[in-house]
Amino acid sequence: MSFEPTRFDPAFPIRIDLYSDTRTKPTRAMREAMLDAEVGDEQAGTDPSVWALCDYAAALMGKEAALFAPSGTMCNQIAIATHCRPGDEILAHEDAHIQSSEAGAPGAISGVLIRGLQGERGIFSADTLKEAIRPVSRYAPPQTLVEVEQTANKGGGACWTVEGLQAVSDVAHANGMQVHMDGARLMNAAVKLGVSAADIAGPCDSVWLDFTKGLGAPLGAVLVGSKAFIGEAWRWKQRLGGSMRQGGMNAAACLYSLQHHIDRLAEDHANAAALARGMAQIPGITVEMPETNLVFFDIRGTGMTMPQFAAKLRPHGVSVSSTDAYRGRACLHLDVSAAQVDEALGIMRQVVGG
Repeated sequence: MSFEPTRFDPAFPIRIDLYSDTRTKPTRAMREAMLDAEVGDEQAGTDPSVWALCDYAAALMGKEAALFAPSGTMCNQIAIATHCRPGDEILAHEDAHIQSSEAGAPGAISGVLIRGLQGERGIFSADTLKEAIRPVSRYAPPQTLVEVEQTANKGGGACWTVEGLQAVSDVAHANGMQVHMDGARLMNAAVKLGVSAADIAGPCDSVWLDFTKGLGAPLGAVLVGSKAFIGEAWRWKQRLGGSMRQGGMNAAACLYSLQHHIDRLAEDHANAAALARGMAQIPGITVEMPETNLVFFDIRGTGMTMPQFAAKLRPHGVSVSSTDAYRGRACLHLDVSAAQVDEALGIMRQVVGG
């Protein structure tokens, strides 16, 4: 079965896009940084803007080296393929992005299994991990990698604490396993927790950071780790077609985002809290109060399904995402202002009341 991609519908232009923080547009200043970027051949290692980004990101996260890739999903798959061998088992939360949203790539590319762990809001404990680790046996797959997601998307943007990460990492390392972090919204967690990116990345052997979400760049992610790990990861980047030639134009946007867009993530968190408080006052909507910029909610009390609710918002220029029949997500980012949050709430009240 094949699927047609969703196309832009000019009949219903979106004015308040709460669908995802991947919908951000590059700012004027970011576009100017891209225009002025010095470029070379990224694959050949001669693009100075890519090197500037990689060096900056590696230092920011306290690691030895970094590579630049087109997407976070590619970073996940590069990391998995580098850490694991076919037949290995990964331990991750049952709602992890690598399990639910990467088209079966861990199995298709690396031939690995994923064992889903339970835990509130997308976060499992060190004790839960310990219970999932089996004695080494020729009858069982080798358990080689633990994967964590910061923030936990389907957990409502919940943050792993540094202490929680360290505890899980200690269990993994004591049992000969490596730890990989899907850091799609790592900077949101750093801002929320009031800690550095290096504090969050420290317990992990490999980490990637996405630039296309709250940081607002049009493309790209960096994968960081030891020099030896990144050296091996480059081979998988090549195999997966991750080279970007004059990638410096995109790298310049990513570097700009790190230098100018981190602190402002607090605005998105405040807007998410305001949206959640307002939605909680709408009859029939149950809201999960957010930690960061993701607001998850249940619509069943309105008598509508989530796709129906989303469809009724579209003609008003508001877009939200459906995660299942009755659960939805609204995502705050730099292109949604506090005034637009108030406007979106008014439209939601009108749609539910009508």
